[in-house]
Amino acid sequence: MVSAENVVASGSLGIEIALEAVAHELSKVVDYDPEKYPGAYFRLNDSAPLITVYRTGKYIITGAGSEEEAAGTRSEFLRLLTDHGILSEAEDEWYKIQNYVCMEDIGQQLDLSALAIGLGLEFTEYEPEQFPGLVYRPVDHDCVMLLFGSGKVIITGTKDVVSAEEAVTGLLEEIDDLF
Repeated sequence: MVSAENVVASGSLGIEIALEAVAHELSKVVDYDPEKYPGAYFRLNDSAPLITVYRTGKYIITGAGSEEEAAGTRSEFLRLLTDHGILSEAEDEWYKIQNYVCMEDIGQQLDLSALAIGLGLEFTEYEPEQFPGLVYRPVDHDCVMLLFGSGKVIITGTKDVVSAEEAVTGLLEEIDDLF
């Protein structure tokens, strides 16, 4: 069964943010070092997803396990900014789920060299001396799949878990046809 490992969402507050002032005001939850990176990192608690905020007011939420967790993190983030007078109301300009990273264990060992050829060299990348997995870009699904010899498959770029499940089903059908 495909499981969501990471849901990536993004949004815009619709205002510019004085990151240094916000980092000073919210130092318990914000890490900001402009020498290292232009964004400020918000972590609302130790287990919460990471929110990266930029001067432009755009932000990215990473590390959520579901759309609900991403939306909850967003709500908490907006409430924090409103409570501290950074936003006038707990609302952002736009917000959307950008990407799912999912995983599936198909329960069988995979011969990656044979799959690279069978799935088509124009759709695969396999250089085991550089990366232990096979990178596969299926024609019928808008995603990238990382296949490992153990049978684990990472699916990136889908907009939901159902799309990832459909991509895995398509992969299994292709594997059955090949072998």
